[in-house]
Amino acid sequence: MPKNTNIKSVLIIGSGPIIIGQACEFDYSGSQAIRSLKEEGIEVTLINSNPATIMTDPSLADNVYLKPLTTKSIIQILEIHPEIDAVLPTMGGQTALNLCIEADDKGIWDDFNVALIGVDIAAINITEDREQFRKLMIQIGVGQAPSTIANSFLKGKEIAQEYGFPLVIRPSFTLGGFGASIVYDKEDFDDLLSRGLEASPIHEVIIDKALLGWKEFELELLRDNNDNVVIICAIENMDPMGIHTGDSITVAPAMTLSDTTYQRMRDMAIHMMRSIGDFAGGCNVQFAVSPDEKEDIIAIEINPRVSRSSALASKATGYPIAKIAAKLALGYHLDELNNQITKTTSALFEPTLDYVIVKIPRWNFDKFEGSDRTLGLQMKSVGEVMGIGRSFQEALHKATQSLEIKRNGLGADGKGEKDYDTIIQKLTYASWDRVFVIYDAIQMGIPLSRIYEITKIDMWFLKQYEELLVLENEISTYKLGELTYELLLEAKQKGFADRQIAHMLGCWESEVHAKRMKLGVNRVFKLVDTCAAEFDAQTPYYYSTFENKMITSKGSCADNESKVSNKRKVVVLGSGPNRIGQGIEFDYCCVHGVLAAKEMGYETIMINCNPETVSTDFDTADKLYFEPVFWEHIYDIIKHEKPEGVIVQLGGQTALKLAEKLDKWGVKIIGTSFEALDLAEDRKRFSELLVDLKIPFPKYGTATTADEASEIADSLDFPILVRPSYVLGGQGMKIVINKEELEKHVVDLLRKIPNNMLLLDHYLDGAIEAEADAICDGKDIYIIGIMEHIEPCGVHSGDSNATLPPFNLGEFVMQQIKDHTKNIALALKTVGLINIQFAIKEDVVYIIEANPRASRTVPFISKAYQEPYVNYATKIMLGENKIKDFKFNPQLEGFAIKQPVFSFNKFPNVDKKLGPEMKSTGESILFIDSLKDDQFYELYSRRKMYLNK
Repeated sequence: MPKNTNIKSVLIIGSGPIIIGQACEFDYSGSQAIRSLKEEGIEVTLINSNPATIMTDPSLADNVYLKPLTTKSIIQILEIHPEIDAVLPTMGGQTALNLCIEADDKGIWDDFNVALIGVDIAAINITEDREQFRKLMIQIGVGQAPSTIANSFLKGKEIAQEYGFPLVIRPSFTLGGFGASIVYDKEDFDDLLSRGLEASPIHEVIIDKALLGWKEFELELLRDNNDNVVIICAIENMDPMGIHTGDSITVAPAMTLSDTTYQRMRDMAIHMMRSIGDFAGGCNVQFAVSPDEKEDIIAIEINPRVSRSSALASKATGYPIAKIAAKLALGYHLDELNNQITKTTSALFEPTLDYVIVKIPRWNFDKFEGSDRTLGLQMKSVGEVMGIGRSFQEALHKATQSLEIKRNGLGADGKGEKDYDTIIQKLTYASWDRVFVIYDAIQMGIPLSRIYEITKIDMWFLKQYEELLVLENEISTYKLGELTYELLLEAKQKGFADRQIAHMLGCWESEVHAKRMKLGVNRVFKLVDTCAAEFDAQTPYYYSTFENKMITSKGSCADNESKVSNKRKVVVLGSGPNRIGQGIEFDYCCVHGVLAAKEMGYETIMINCNPETVSTDFDTADKLYFEPVFWEHIYDIIKHEKPEGVIVQLGGQTALKLAEKLDKWGVKIIGTSFEALDLAEDRKRFSELLVDLKIPFPKYGTATTADEASEIADSLDFPILVRPSYVLGGQGMKIVINKEELEKHVVDLLRKIPNNMLLLDHYLDGAIEAEADAICDGKDIYIIGIMEHIEPCGVHSGDSNATLPPFNLGEFVMQQIKDHTKNIALALKTVGLINIQFAIKEDVVYIIEANPRASRTVPFISKAYQEPYVNYATKIMLGENKIKDFKFNPQLEGFAIKQPVFSFNKFPNVDKKLGPEMKSTGESILFIDSLKDDQFYELYSRRKMYLNK
């Protein structure tokens, strides 16, 4: 059946600000859905309050409403757009579904004659209400863990008495496992039951008998109106039951399931999907499987929407789930749609993988001092990475190399845990770094049987680890000159980085690289094609691996599927995993950079390892290399592609950190030079530049030891702001008020970041903070926006409410900001974007720092002023345009306020005070007509409430 021709205008509900449990995977899904509907000639209206995302870019939907996600906003939009025929709520996570239900309860969809597509309310209610779901599963013969609903504290106590411990408490209608917990002892039960009941909007929990040690699996499905169902991906959690899937290391395809059990699971998932309602779209089903020969299967939950795992499954298989789901919601059948990768086969064709993917979550516990760092049913990660390899070992290594936590992979970097008690503790109470600690445990000699007994991680995975260690031990007996081709190739095929091999051999990474080149152990690039090379694929989506050479008529070679063109090329370095301080705003910048370079006729090459983002969509850049943003991988791609240069200033600190190596190895950096980037990062050299420019900045000194810091403090007045160099999101920044605090903090910092240059500033107590973003072409400068922070100086800019334009700065101060911005941008020979932060006290504007790169605020300013600033900046970086070529025409009535959003509810015992180190996970935008607006007044009245010195 072709699409429903009655649908001509669709409303999509977005997921709002990034929070733990609902991140940019929904920006990716929503962006795909918008493009998919527009391909069909549908008018698309979007509501989403997140200014940092590609999804809310005016180039995507026909009408974008950056409004709060409330039924009031929905009514306003439907009044403006009476032509809207349908609403698609399945692309915006739990937030969108919950808003859709609320609007349905209030009769809003009926009032405006708007149809619900992609799901039906009955399906949402059945899957969200734990008791309804449990009853339905029993009715259709699908296994369930013993469980009972509790709507009161007393009922919960009765259930616990009946089941005994351990127990699982899961609230109804919550997101990312919020409020869920495993209860091992009755002493903890009362508190955790209360927390669960409070977390649920309907004050209801389901109490399950804990299935600890059972294996956990997810299936991603698509279904059309004709009841055709395809299983897109089977994902196995390496971590057993008891850890939220968002915090689990996951692997595709499933590795440890017997074929018969997998077939039973498939049948069960399809039966479940068909039983919950009559709808067309995506669905995620989670199962637990007993770890014995019986392999009993129990259904955990089903989500009738694209899920967190849908983005992962899309990137893992190349099958664009959200794009196809949006077309199914219009009425298309799967057999009427083409596979988007091959362009010739049908979408009613299940992907086949001839590689392995491993996803590892990225945590930010260092931002939540005092937080419980063990993993459980409540999700705590802020992002994730994905590695693709020809084996589990290679994919696991690539994923660990993508995390950006100063590890080079598993083992062989001198950073492993060596204390027996700590290792046992981290294995017993699943820690964020357990993926590394397993290796350390095997290295220490702890038997695999003991590790399995503690962790219940399947023995197949543990044996894969053991094989890696055996190889490391063997290589460690060699010297570099003795290393054979066969052994080096095996190490590379198992994912070991050059610098890990160098650690084993006691030599330099560059020496291993040279040896590799000499022996001809080179990376080859393979297609992600959905069909294991059974059909030709049209889409250039690649990963790297190492292969044995084949003997052909032309000599010996390894098969490289990435063909190099003669076009002008540019590489854009992505920002890696989302984390606090470097979030989705840099993905926005990378995507716009790619699109601008395409407009200029360049072949664009994207390198990134984040499966949640639009930048890693297979058709954003001309070529996508889904690889770690890790030196060795990047350099091999550059050698293969030979681009004109690399853009580093759009990928946040991740890309910026690689500028030095690129410069050293003779790779051209597009835009601002490495020398200028380095000068701005080096606190001491930058301060000397400000002296030359006669620009005021707080009194300062630099130190590399606690003694030096103490000496400097004698010449500065307390309070003092301590800042390390080359960090992200204010990491390690703190205001200290006496010498004792200073010494303690400096010692702690230098332990965490050895050999760092620390800058000690006199903290300007009571100062106003402001920041400016600008584009510079080396000669002329255009300031795209000046924002004033509502909170006082001392709260990190990412955690501050900020207004555009400023609300309280006089002409004299504004002129100083403009002059300083221009002078610094030109002194740094900036070509592209620059962000400068200021402190204003007694009408004097002091410089806090300058970042000659895309900043967190550029997407916000672009949305508020409705101008494509990253597009302009990229064309200037490429040398294609100058400032004078653009007609700037910002549009904003009143004020736009950037409002930070926090995820403190995931860490109930953490200090919520704000300071120089960033803690927010996302942001929303609020438009007000005047400063008399009640919302502005409330923000201003609370501006000093959370300041933490």
